[in-house]
Amino acid sequence: MEKTKKKSILKSGIMLSLMTLASRIMGLVRERTRARFLGTSMIADAFSTSFMIPNLLRRLFAENSVSAAFIPTFKEYLKSDETAENRKKTQEFISATFTFLTFVTALVVVLGVLISPLITKIFCPIPDVDAANYAELYKLYLLKSAEITDLTRLMFPYLLFISIAALFQGILNGSGIYAPSGFTPVLFNAFVIAGTYILSPYTKDPAFAMAIGVVAGGIIQALFQWPFIKQTGWRITFTTIKKAFTNPGTRKVLKLVAPTIIGMAAYQLNDIVSTRLANITGEGIASSLQYSLRMQELVLGIFAVSIGTVILPDFSSFAVEKKWEDFNKLFLQAVKIMTLIAIPVTFYSIVNGKELISLLYKKDSFDDNSVMLTFGEFKYHMAGLLFIALNRIIAPAFYAQKKPKLPTLAGIYSFIANIIFAIVLARFMQGNGIALALSLSSLINTLFLFIFTKKLESMETKKIVWGTIFYSLKMIIFSVIAALPCYFLRPYLVEYFAGRNAFVSYGVPAFISLVIFAAIGVLELLITRDEIARAVIRKIRRK
Repeated sequence: MEKTKKKSILKSGIMLSLMTLASRIMGLVRERTRARFLGTSMIADAFSTSFMIPNLLRRLFAENSVSAAFIPTFKEYLKSDETAENRKKTQEFISATFTFLTFVTALVVVLGVLISPLITKIFCPIPDVDAANYAELYKLYLLKSAEITDLTRLMFPYLLFISIAALFQGILNGSGIYAPSGFTPVLFNAFVIAGTYILSPYTKDPAFAMAIGVVAGGIIQALFQWPFIKQTGWRITFTTIKKAFTNPGTRKVLKLVAPTIIGMAAYQLNDIVSTRLANITGEGIASSLQYSLRMQELVLGIFAVSIGTVILPDFSSFAVEKKWEDFNKLFLQAVKIMTLIAIPVTFYSIVNGKELISLLYKKDSFDDNSVMLTFGEFKYHMAGLLFIALNRIIAPAFYAQKKPKLPTLAGIYSFIANIIFAIVLARFMQGNGIALALSLSSLINTLFLFIFTKKLESMETKKIVWGTIFYSLKMIIFSVIAALPCYFLRPYLVEYFAGRNAFVSYGVPAFISLVIFAAIGVLELLITRDEIARAVIRKIRRK
């Protein structure tokens, strides 16, 4: 009975990953649409800068803070005896949290719209007065700053709707329902893509059409989940502001989320520093960094976010029931799964990155120069893939044990490191240096998270750290062996298929390389009877 009740991370992770795969593919289509209409031009930089602000606040108010703080508290309510009184308290907690979140994010949206010109000045500084071509630079500055201000005002309401959608996701995930939340990004991306194509002829420029699609996509993400919440029996209703601020459950969420927001703010401020440096460094760098990050997030979205979403409720349940052995097993298994995925993907992506970028983005405004600019940054972004993925896996363990201050500290240390690295490296490496700085700061974040696991209850830190190190070294060796044939074969494949349509010229060489890389990798895992790979195979066979 206990075995049936306990959710398998592999089973749930694979299911949610498949669901998320569709949304990430649509995300790439969205970025391809952005590349086609905006390229790495001034308006592309303006859109990237404008969308970064509400997107950054979304991560603070929504996914990584509200969900992480709400789910453990919600699970505690669900663990209570199923009585009319306890169900009433749970419903009051949901209504109070919904009211509080809506009220606060609405205020932030109004404030954001009002101070958009100030935000623009932060991210689009006035050019150097000593520059020889100052008049030309100043004219470009005026155009770019006006574009950023208007786009920021247009997209700020997205924060309100996506925050509500994140709370809905927390309710559904806490109730053991993952599919609707995994599908909503598909709808979001579809609205952005459709908005860009349909509205571009009627707006000032394609960036405004895409911005309208962003807001519409945020609205649909919230509306789509509402019927599924009604099926759980919980109601989404408003309460008074006083009750919203005084509800014990909501206050507990705020107590948990406060340090989390500080930590996430430190982490997300990396984007602010990077974007400002990119706008100073040169035209096209801000947008090319975003294109590069989108490709990296494809893997993070499919695997790291999916697995992190699945394990948080399980972590919370094990922590409430004090099943520390199960807690440790889940932690180590999740870390090894991410290592098994992230390291091979990193090696393959670096070898075939140019073809992947050309296949996904190269069209119209996104030319050869854009490809090379993005590829240079992509290599350094991918170097930090494992660390970013591990951070998404390790952090839920702290939230589950009600110790959010520890990942907060790790985030602050990471932020400080990123500022130092970015300022120094951008001078010598431009956009590549900004990308490398993010990877190095992510490594520092991971190191501190592992160190802080010593403060978690009954955590076998030494065993987990050494297990992660040895498994990572194993995956690095396997990946190098699998990547070498692809590296030496790549020039011949590219030359043979050159001069045809994009799918053949870029897609076929990348696919052939993928088949070779995957075949060698799978063979290595089978020969060594890898424990994680065998677990995945057993799970697939049971299906």
